[in-house]
Amino acid sequence: MRTACLALASLALLAATTRASAPPATAVPPAAAVAAGGDVESRARALVADLAAGRFAAATADFDAKMLSALPAPKLAEFWNGLVGQAGEFQAIEGAKKADAPPPYHGVVLDARFARAQILVSVFFDGAGKVAGLFFKPNREKLSGVWAPPDYGDVNRFDEREVTVESGAWKLPGTLAVPKGPGPFPAVVLVHGSGPQDRDESIGANKPFKDLAWGLASRGLAVLRYEKRTWSDGARVQREGVPTVRQETTDDALAAVALLRRTPGIDPARIYVAGHSLGGMLVPRIGMADRAIAGFVVLAGNARPLEDVILEQETHRAEADGKTTADETRGLAEAKRQVARLKDPALGPSTPASELFGAPASYWLDLRGYRPAEVARGLHRPILVLQGERDIQVSMVDFGEWKKALQGDRQARFKAYPALNHLFIAGQGPGTIAEYQRPGHVSREVVEDVARFVLAPARSPAVGR
Repeated sequence: MRTACLALASLALLAATTRASAPPATAVPPAAAVAAGGDVESRARALVADLAAGRFAAATADFDAKMLSALPAPKLAEFWNGLVGQAGEFQAIEGAKKADAPPPYHGVVLDARFARAQILVSVFFDGAGKVAGLFFKPNREKLSGVWAPPDYGDVNRFDEREVTVESGAWKLPGTLAVPKGPGPFPAVVLVHGSGPQDRDESIGANKPFKDLAWGLASRGLAVLRYEKRTWSDGARVQREGVPTVRQETTDDALAAVALLRRTPGIDPARIYVAGHSLGGMLVPRIGMADRAIAGFVVLAGNARPLEDVILEQETHRAEADGKTTADETRGLAEAKRQVARLKDPALGPSTPASELFGAPASYWLDLRGYRPAEVARGLHRPILVLQGERDIQVSMVDFGEWKKALQGDRQARFKAYPALNHLFIAGQGPGTIAEYQRPGHVSREVVEDVARFVLAPARSPAVGR
């Protein structure tokens, strides 16, 4: 994923916005040399060895047609090098187990150790022995560092229980935090950014959604957080695809709201939706689809077209250290080419995802013309827009767009935080992707601002920058 929230990899690959050189080649035979009929684990291990050695053409040699279209060797190199930039160099495979897959598919999950993270690599083969799926996600049992409760979260003030968000045929595991007492309580649904996300929006030792849930529940609000479908069942997503943001995010957020409405102890008239990054961008769509939602919180939601934000991220990545390598120059040129393709009025549904930042054309066509902040003017309900000034993924430019569009709306509130990054965790100096790996917590000030807004939106201070 584009770290923390702007990934569009339809194959659920995790990658960072930073790029690093591929590790030096090692004396491991290429995957193509393994017989097509070889055992699944050996072939998967050889595939990872190709990636670690920078042999991307060899790694794609056994891809099926769909995989090759979505992830040709140059795109696979970009994803892998981005992952290395975030997780550090690949070091070893520490274990393997069979992956669940419907016939005729076979799969294996490799536990891969990188210098700064432990990653689960899932490789799926079809009946013909071709690679039909490739997924990377953090090993939640071996995340770098250990999450510790924030000092503003008091476990004596709330209880947590497991729930299931049923969204059509999808069943998404979730956690509902409910304050102790008789209720009924106002409630908040937390909506993730893009890419595969667990219920806590975990990255490294950081769990921004768990921070928010514990902090808000300690202040009298029920909070529902749930696994994103691209995380909970990546293999199914691979088979069925994510043609639009409705399937990626919106449908499940609406289902979570519906679950809260029928949950005892929850006030159905005071259910709020808080979206982070892509989730924040989609808050107006969620609100328009359900007119009974009481209000909204936008946490670092982009107001500009998604492709413009991605290009800004790529530019920052290439120029952040004051020098631009040949690889970075080529990567930036490719990003500009894909943005131009996306903005071309002639863009059609048959354009391959590999030409469109890894997402299908239907995804982009669905978002064409969508201006979140302008749509938000029609919500006519309380909305709080929050932004970290050190955010290098969604910038103050977007915050300004929200303020401009909602200017004069008496129910709109705005606040920016000088020290906070995209995760709303404090730091110093220019923001970096690397800081996401350092343990921290969502700012207490953010938790208190959100709680105050939900509990008394009419009296929330209209502060901002």
